[in-house]
Parts: sequence; C-alpha cells; structure tokens
Amino acid sequence: MKKLGKRQAQKTRKTSETEISVRLNLDGRGTAKVKTGIPFFDHMLNLFARHGLLDLEVKAKGDLDVDLHHTVEDVGLVLGQVLAAALGKKEGIRRYGCAHVPMDETLARVAVDLSGRPYLELRGLNRRGRAGNFPAQLVEEFLRSLAVQSGMNLHVEILYGRDVHHQIEAIFKGLARALEEAVRRDSRVRGVPSTKGRI
Repeated sequence: MKKLGKRQAQKTRKTSETEISVRLNLDGRGTAKVKTGIPFFDHMLNLFARHGLLDLEVKAKGDLDVDLHHTVEDVGLVLGQVLAAALGKKEGIRRYGCAHVPMDETLARVAVDLSGRPYLELRGLNRRGRAGNFPAQLVEEFLRSLAVQSGMNLHVEILYGRDVHHQIEAIFKGLARALEEAVRRDSRVRGVPSTKGRI
C-alpha cells in the first residue's frame, strides 16, 4: 500500500487469477481512468467516480476467459483497501451517508457508515438478471469485498424497478453519493465522529 498524501492512496495486488492496481483521491473532481476488460463494469466504476467526486484509476487484468467473478471481486477488494488507507484515522469526517437515486423506473436507496465494522445488506436486486453479459450477482460480490476491506457498514436496497441495468446503475450512483457524504470533512467534527474515540 502506498500513501500518496492527504486522503489519497494506491495499491497493486497480484495473484494467479488477477492483477489489480487502484489509485484513489477522496478530494477529487470525479475523474476516472478505468480499464478492467469488462466494459459494463468500467461504465459503473466511471459513474461511481463521477458521482462520488472521487479521482479514481483502476487497471485490472484477470482470467476473463474463465469468468468475470475474480476480476470484479478483486477490484472491490483492492478498492476497499485503498479507501481505508485514504481515510486514515477518519478524523473530521461525517462518517454516515445516505442517498436515494432514481434511474427511470428504478429507485435505489444506499446508506453507509464508515464504522470500521464491515457488513453488507443487499435487498431487491434481481440477482439472476444480466446487464448485457454482466451477471447482476457480481454486484453483490463487488459490494461485499468493498465493505469488508474498507470497514464499511453498507445497506443497499432496490425499492422498486424492473430493468437490471437500471438497478445496477442506480446502486453504483447511490453508493457514490452516499460515500461522498460520509467521507466529507465537517469543520464541526473534532477528532473521529464516535463517542468511543476511534472507529
């Protein structure tokens, strides 16, 4: 893991299945350079950066001839680790974030708590559906890896909606906006936002 300065971090992870490199700036402008070999996933990560006002670089090489699963899961894993590193001690942040995002007929609700206690609750997504050749089930694998590695309590719910593409896009945009709120600095917060003195 490489700490690049205030609220920035970078990491490369290499296994026999994937090679993932992620660079993240929490105080960015929403720019993204993403290349995973999975066009739909690239699109979602670009949306995530844009709506979260994050500067994000992702380079991934994976065994896509076998499955998309390893690449998607491992990108979530490394992104979670980089997010945790960029947050550091979490001093002065708002900690909680929530967003409702509509996408045509779909409405998603995403709530995050950067508590250090990882948990994922995902409801309402059509896990058997596909957006093009992208299985919706992989959204859960990505979110779980991200939540566990970043120490995020993450609740995601599709309140209603039919189109799987719209469901997934609303989730990524909602996650971005909830996370942008949670990582935002608040001058009224002294130290970490917890009565325990650490999170």
